[in-house]
Amino acid sequence: MKEAVVEKKEASEGDAAKWVRDSSVDRRGSLPLRAATGVWKASLFIITIEFSERLSYFGIATNLISYLTKVIHQDLETAAKNVNYWAGVTTMMPLIGGFLADAYTGRFAIILVSSLIYLMGLSLLTMSQFIPTLSPCDGPSPCSRTRKVHEVVFFLALYCISVGTGGHKPCLESFGADQFDDNHDEERKKKMSYFNWWNFALCCGLLLGVTVIVYVQDYKSWGAADLILTITMAVSIGIFYSGRSYYRYRTPEGSPLTPLLQVLVAAIRKRNLPQPSSPDSLFEVPAPENSHKRLLHHTNRLRFFDKAAILEGGEAASGGEKYNPWRLATVTQVEEMKLVLNMIPIWLTALPFGVCVAQASTFFVKQGVAMDRRIGSFEIPAASTYALAAVGMIFSVTVYEKLLVPILRKSTGNERGINILQRIGFGLIFSVVAMSVAALVEAKRLRTWKHDALVQKRATPKPSMSVFWLAPQYLILGLGDGFTLVGLQEYFYDQVPDSMRSLGIAIYLSVIGGGSFLSSFLITIVDHITGQADGGQVWVGKDLNSSRLDRFYWLLAAINLANICIYVAVARRYTYKNVQRRAVVASDCREDGEDGEARA
Repeated sequence: MKEAVVEKKEASEGDAAKWVRDSSVDRRGSLPLRAATGVWKASLFIITIEFSERLSYFGIATNLISYLTKVIHQDLETAAKNVNYWAGVTTMMPLIGGFLADAYTGRFAIILVSSLIYLMGLSLLTMSQFIPTLSPCDGPSPCSRTRKVHEVVFFLALYCISVGTGGHKPCLESFGADQFDDNHDEERKKKMSYFNWWNFALCCGLLLGVTVIVYVQDYKSWGAADLILTITMAVSIGIFYSGRSYYRYRTPEGSPLTPLLQVLVAAIRKRNLPQPSSPDSLFEVPAPENSHKRLLHHTNRLRFFDKAAILEGGEAASGGEKYNPWRLATVTQVEEMKLVLNMIPIWLTALPFGVCVAQASTFFVKQGVAMDRRIGSFEIPAASTYALAAVGMIFSVTVYEKLLVPILRKSTGNERGINILQRIGFGLIFSVVAMSVAALVEAKRLRTWKHDALVQKRATPKPSMSVFWLAPQYLILGLGDGFTLVGLQEYFYDQVPDSMRSLGIAIYLSVIGGGSFLSSFLITIVDHITGQADGGQVWVGKDLNSSRLDRFYWLLAAINLANICIYVAVARRYTYKNVQRRAVVASDCREDGEDGEARA
C-alpha cells in the first residue's frame, strides 16, 4: 500500500514537471508541454515585435514636436500640447485593448489585429510623404504653408498608431510574461529577469529610433524614415506569427470587472451584518486538485468588503456549488477587490513621475534645438539626445539585474532583492534630481543666449552652449526609469487579479498617459497664472527663448518632492498579494502558503 502511494506521488511529480498547469493551453487548446513551449524560446519572438514597435514609436514621438513646428508650423505651446495629447491617448488606449483581451479575445488575437492597425498607421504616414496630393507642399518641404489634407492624413495616421498601441502594449508584455509558470521555481525566477530584459530590448529599439531614424528624418527625408519603420513592422509581424506553435495561451474568462462589481453589491447588501469574528468563517470555494485557479489568503485591510463573503442561511449548498454571486462572494473575490482598490493610491502617486517622463520628448528636445549640436562638421539631430535617457535606463537595469539583485537576495532573503514598491520609490528620487538639474541647465542656457545676442548683435544668435549640457538630465531621468518604470510594470502585472493581467499592463501605461495629460494641463494653468502675475511673460511661450522653462522645471521638482513623501506613507501601509499556491520544483511538489509578493 505504501509503495503504491510513493509510486502515485512520483507519477504526480513527473506529470507536474512535464506539463504546465497554470491555466495555459497550447495552440490546439491542449495542456502545454513544458519542454516544447514557453520560457525564453517563446519570449524571443514576442520581444522581437516589441523592439520593432518601440523603434517606430520613439522614432516618431521624439521628433514629433520638431515636425509640428518645422513642417506644420505650429508654435511651441500648441506643438507641445499636441504631442502630449497624442502621447496621452496612445498610452490610455491600452485600457480598452487590455479589457477586451482579458474578457473576450485573448492576448494573441488582440496583438495580431492591433499590430496590423499599427502597420496601417505607418503606411498612411509613408503615403502622406510620397503621394503628391497628400504631401505637405507642392514643392520641396518645408514650405511656408502646409496643405490641410496633409495635416488630416498625418493626424489620422498618428491616431491609427494610437489605436494599434491600444491593443499591442497591454497584451504583448503580459503575453510574454505568460510564457513563464509562476508555480515552477525555476521559471518564476526567469520571469523576474524577464521584465528587466524586456526593458533592455525596449531601450535598444528606443536607441535606434532616436538615433538612426531621427537622423534619416532630419538629414534625408521624413518619407524615407517612415518607409523604414513600415517595412520593419511588417517583417516583425511575420516573425511574431511564425512563433505561434511555441506560445502558451490564456483563454479569456469573461469580464474581469464583473466579479468586482458582485463583491461591491454583496457587501452593500450585507452592510448591516457584524464583522466576522474569524476569517475561517468566510465563504470560499476550494480549487479542484488539478485546477489552475489560484486562491488568495484573507487580509485584514478594507474589512468592510469581508461582509460579502459572510454566509447566511441557505446561501450555499455543500461545497459551494450553487450560490448567487450577487449576494455571496468568495474570499478570493473579496481579496481581488481589495487588490484593485489598493492600487489606486500607487497609481496616483506615480503620476508626477509620468509628468517628468513627458518632458523628455517635448521640452528637452526643444532645448536641444536651441543649443550647439555640432561635433566637428557633423550636427547631431536634436531628438537624438533622447538616446541618453535610454543609455541611463540600460545601465540602471543591467546593474540592478546583474550586480544589485544577487547581493540583495543574499542580504534580504527576498527573491527580487528588494520589494517592488521600494524599487519604484527609489526611482522617484531621480525625478526630483533630474528636474532640478534641468532647471539649472535651462537657466544657464538662457543666460548664454542673452550673452550671445549681445556679442553677435543679432536677434537670433548662433548658439554657443553645447547640447551635451543636456546629458545629465537625460541620464538621471533614464536611471530613474530603470527603477520606477520597470518596477511599475512588474507591480501592475503581479498585483492585479490573475484575470486582469493585460488590463494591469494597461493601467501601468496609463500612468505615462495620465502624466502627459497632466503635463498639458499644467502648461495651460502655469501660462494663465504667469501671464497675469509676471508682467505678461509666460513660462512656456511661443518659443524657448521668450519662455522661463527653468521655473517650470523647478515647479515639477517641488511637486515630485512632495509626492515622494505621500508615496512613502502609502507604500508603508501597502499589503501585497498573498496567494495560496502549489510550487512545482525539479524533485518535489509541495504546498507553499504564499506567493513571492507576499514574502516581499
